Amino acid sequence: MPPTADISELVAKILETTENADPSTLTISNQPRGNETRASTLKGQSLQGLGLKHGDLIFVSYKSQAVPSAPPPPVAENGAPHLPTSAEQSRRLWESVKEDPVDEYWRSKDGKIPRGRDSRFCKHGANAMCDYCMPLEPYDAGYHAEHNIKHLSYHAYLKKLQPKMSSSTSSHLPPLEPQSYKVKVPCPSGGHPNWPAGICTACQPSAITLQSQAFRMVDHLEIASTDIIERFLHAWRQTGLQRFGWLIGRYEPYPEVPMGVKAVVEAIHEPPQEGELDGLSLGIPWEDEPRIKELAKSAAAPLTIVGYIFTDLEPTPEDRTKVAYKRHPQSFYLSSLESIFAAHVQNANPTLSRSSSTGTFASRMVTAVLTGTEDGGVDISAYQVSEQACAMVDADMIEASVDPGIVRVKEEDRSEDNARYIPDVFFRYKNEYGLEVKKSAKPCFPVEYLLVNVTHGFPQTPAPLFRSNKFRIENRPGLEDQHIESVLQDLARLRAPELAENPNGGDFQQRVELAKWLSDWHLVAFLGTTQLINPEDMKVLARVASSPDLEDPSILDPLFRTESWQTLMTFTRETAPRRPTTSAPSTGPSAMDEDIPQDVFDQIAREQESATGSGGNIRICPHCTFENSHGGTDCEVCGLPLDG
Repeated sequence: MPPTADISELVAKILETTENADPSTLTISNQPRGNETRASTLKGQSLQGLGLKHGDLIFVSYKSQAVPSAPPPPVAENGAPHLPTSAEQSRRLWESVKEDPVDEYWRSKDGKIPRGRDSRFCKHGANAMCDYCMPLEPYDAGYHAEHNIKHLSYHAYLKKLQPKMSSSTSSHLPPLEPQSYKVKVPCPSGGHPNWPAGICTACQPSAITLQSQAFRMVDHLEIASTDIIERFLHAWRQTGLQRFGWLIGRYEPYPEVPMGVKAVVEAIHEPPQEGELDGLSLGIPWEDEPRIKELAKSAAAPLTIVGYIFTDLEPTPEDRTKVAYKRHPQSFYLSSLESIFAAHVQNANPTLSRSSSTGTFASRMVTAVLTGTEDGGVDISAYQVSEQACAMVDADMIEASVDPGIVRVKEEDRSEDNARYIPDVFFRYKNEYGLEVKKSAKPCFPVEYLLVNVTHGFPQTPAPLFRSNKFRIENRPGLEDQHIESVLQDLARLRAPELAENPNGGDFQQRVELAKWLSDWHLVAFLGTTQLINPEDMKVLARVASSPDLEDPSILDPLFRTESWQTLMTFTRETAPRRPTTSAPSTGPSAMDEDIPQDVFDQIAREQESATGSGGNIRICPHCTFENSHGGTDCEVCGLPLDG
């Protein structure tokens, strides 16, 4: 702007860069604080007259205009409007978070570890307590060492961080802060251009010392049934190609660890992928993810994606029935590439937490690997990656190397498009003399520093949410193709249309058999893609299929009352052959045979006569046209009477 320009021109340009500013409240100053002057009082003066010249910094402040469509403020009980205080506004971010039910459960418990009376040291009465029998804190180091528990549970870790005095002001502040190794933009000091043009100690991340994480978000991975793993392994056994699947389940308390959390897997959903002998390719995020997550929420016990599983199996050359032992202490447990992928997945699925200033902290996504054991069998290994790993991946600091057990630290980049700041990274280890040594992690370090072990197992008395795993699995083209025709045939075999026509009657065993057949995750997920069942009715189907009491005769009634089920039954009747009302054969044409044209019977009679003349004993079914060579009265294929 020329020096002779009016101040109103500068004000107009300032207002162009603001959002909803009130021009009457605009003030300008040559200092960050103080000497503010309303711009409306400077009209008619030039920039030169005000002492402003090229290169001067002008500090502007203003108030926003009131938005007419803003909702009215909440009203208190006495009728006066309730205006939130600054403290309420600052707390709203994490106090409004809706946590997982397992978190709400543990927040209502003190988590103390009960101990019985010590016969050697306790000298008091039955109703008294001393240091030898009083409950332990959930983070007690001696208890964890005695029971070989390597990591604290998430809520035990919170108990350790929280102050002892709950009445103090600090106890109401969230104790967790998500880690970040990115350069702060803009710089808090404001004394230099933003990164990568400038950097200082106020905006650059501190040096990183890699160490074992003290806690873990999930303590145990439980597979609800061995059939889930067997069905997942079926594809590898048939093709030899590696497979990947998302774990559908829920989180529950895990009593084996103080204030522990376990992920219970009820199903494995396989996304589109291209398997190979030594790996696989898949897209993240996958197109069907929102629908699958919404469908999982509709289950009787709401489900979610709790992690993922993949195979790393290779038959041994000497014995093809055994699997090579590839992952062990002398090689690696989780490769650097797999660890970085796990960090990406965990960063994309944070855990909602009222104990974090951002409302989210870490992630409960579990990485499970099906790999060979030392004796040639197949077993599961479960892991998570640490918060340090997630922060380093988020800051684009590390990458995979050729050696699967080594992680490589990237080089620093100050280009405008791909700016990357790499702070000093160290890790500690014990040398050959048993002394702890601190070493630089550049250019590479062992991947074990990023891993957190998670135990795994199967329940002693399995009670899976989905009772069946027989339906064809999705995204296995050529191996297991899903078709609506097969669904309609199974519905006809189970006499579903008859049960739908008489919802209050029907055979009890038929109802139970139909309910158990419907209780299949892969079947429910497939029906959602057929366009025959609307989204609201899909929720009803998901609740019925995952009901814990499938033996209840009325469990199918809500599904029978939906319009989508009636539509599905209509298609079943039109595509499937009718069944006779009685099993006894009739000598004359029955009501079932009235739909078959007479010329069909004439043609069958001619073919049977020619077959008899040639010495054969073939009877052709008028319903499915199958040539029956036995002497029975019913068709071998459809089971219907052969008498026309």
